[in-house]
Amino acid sequence: MVNENITPIKEKDFDELIHLFREFSIFEKSPEKMINSKEKMILEKDYIHGFIARGENDEIMGYATCFFTYHTWVGKSLYMDDLYVKERYRGKGVGSRLIKKVIAFAKEKECNKLRWQVSNWNASAIEFYKKIGADINDVQLNCDLTLSANNNI
Repeated sequence: MVNENITPIKEKDFDELIHLFREFSIFEKSPEKMINSKEKMILEKDYIHGFIARGENDEIMGYATCFFTYHTWVGKSLYMDDLYVKERYRGKGVGSRLIKKVIAFAKEKECNKLRWQVSNWNASAIEFYKKIGADINDVQLNCDLTLSANNNI
């Protein structure tokens, strides 16, 4: 177990976060999909919600990002886009405390559901999520459409 301070993401965190986003994209075996930048984050900062865990040395050990959504079957919900902990801090409770913070935030904002994704090859994450009571299914598949001027629609 390590001591960390979990706080909401702020603009001053963007430099460190953008490096962690890249690190996470490599972990997820999709570095080519990571097209975000600090400049884009600054322009879009009103849409960035989440938490960071900083250690005693003030380094970001991990983060969780989330956003509000509406699901027609249950109503107001929170979607956790990422939960990522640097490799050297895994297994020390940082991820557990980050997701508990996200869950508390969702409850505080009166959300009816928290949803997120997990890669089907990430057995340790799947086991972690099952332990906290998540229902993990393989019913739905992701559909991503990167928006550009070249879309055929």
